[in-house]
Amino acid sequence: MGQPVRDYLLTLCVTAAVTYLLTGPVRKFAIAAGAMPAIRARDVHREPTPRLGGIAMFGGLCAGLIVAAHLHNLDWVFQQSDEPRALLSGAALIWLIGVLDDKFEIDALIKLGAQMIAAAVMVLQGLTILWLPIPGIGTVALTQWQGTLLTVALVVITINAVNFVDGLDGLAAGMVCIASAAFFLYTYRLWYGHMIEAAAPATLFTAILMGMCLGFLPHNIHPARIFMGDSGSMLIGLVLAAGAISVTGQVDPDTMTLFAGSERAATQAMLPVFIPLLLPLTIIAIPAADLVLAIVRRTWNGQSPFAADRGHLHHRLLEIGHSHSRAVLIMYFWSALIAFGAVGYSVHSASLWIVLVIMGLSALGLVLLLMPRFTPRAPYWAERFLPPRYRHRSRGSGSVGVGVEEAATAAGEAQQRSSEGRMGETDRRAQERPATVAPGESGVNGATALGACSRFSDRDAADSTR
Repeated sequence: MGQPVRDYLLTLCVTAAVTYLLTGPVRKFAIAAGAMPAIRARDVHREPTPRLGGIAMFGGLCAGLIVAAHLHNLDWVFQQSDEPRALLSGAALIWLIGVLDDKFEIDALIKLGAQMIAAAVMVLQGLTILWLPIPGIGTVALTQWQGTLLTVALVVITINAVNFVDGLDGLAAGMVCIASAAFFLYTYRLWYGHMIEAAAPATLFTAILMGMCLGFLPHNIHPARIFMGDSGSMLIGLVLAAGAISVTGQVDPDTMTLFAGSERAATQAMLPVFIPLLLPLTIIAIPAADLVLAIVRRTWNGQSPFAADRGHLHHRLLEIGHSHSRAVLIMYFWSALIAFGAVGYSVHSASLWIVLVIMGLSALGLVLLLMPRFTPRAPYWAERFLPPRYRHRSRGSGSVGVGVEEAATAAGEAQQRSSEGRMGETDRRAQERPATVAPGESGVNGATALGACSRFSDRDAADSTR
């Protein structure tokens, strides 16, 4: 079992590396191409940011598929199944539409039609739902039209759920990465734990999807240097839906009787992932709930369901006082708790403790973030892996509190000199001079705080005039 794990890990790392390395040049290309829309009323960022990050993510997808096709334990997936080719075809189409939308703002109905066409392209190449396991009834075979309509509906719902949640820096990429990690644990257990070969394509898709998100996240965390845009959000939504369709429509529940005891028990064990209509609610519950609430809210207000607004869940977290980073982390932990909880429902083996530990840590992190006085800080050993803005200040630079206290003291002294009539012209110039900021110090919302040198420079200037 160790060799397949290394192959999947290698595929994930190559996908992440290619995505990460391509994002920098893609950012420069987006700036040169003018793919930097003006800030809209619903946006939370303060300055124009380039989009088209989906170009780098699509490059990572192609690199991951190429590497997997040349690995000994994964090449047979491409030889015995057409699903990787179907995924690449649908992904290329939806990615192209997303790139055009990032640049030219395509109409929402046109994008919806493109999403349906991309799903139909995957259906024509074999990536479709063939049957459904219904609890208490068993396996229900679907006709060609039923399978097609259900597949298209699942693709469109998942794509738009991911697209709707892409409103904060790093939110969509992180949530999809968490969902795909939970999904990977489940499909890997089916494939290598119980030798169900039909789950192999979904396992590969989720590994590549994790690499795409992990490679893009360093460029997209707050404050983001580049946005994935619709070219990225629709792409990762389609890949996530393709993995769900693959494991749902291709794995026969009858094979689950080998380790579940009966067909009814097998259906119950696979329920969280094998009911396609409920899949977005279990794997990406938060984006799906946001999607439903947005449609209801906009329809109730007499607007189009595709009209953009500031009523999403992440916007509400900001409105009630959470910071940008805290709101994103809260959404992360909620996604991990729900996704791994759904997967843990169907795990009845010794590996259940892994899922339980992840769920426990997610619940603990969620509780800590909801505490009003708790401020998350990265450990010192992890600072080298973080951007400078997230590192602790060095001891020599002092703290913000000290700078603020000295600034207040300096202001009091200046007021006293003014009341005594001993402030000369030099004092006025010193007071009007911009305050000197100590390295690494910043105040609320990025505002700079007065440093120690400004206090002593004002005092020296005042002494020189006496």
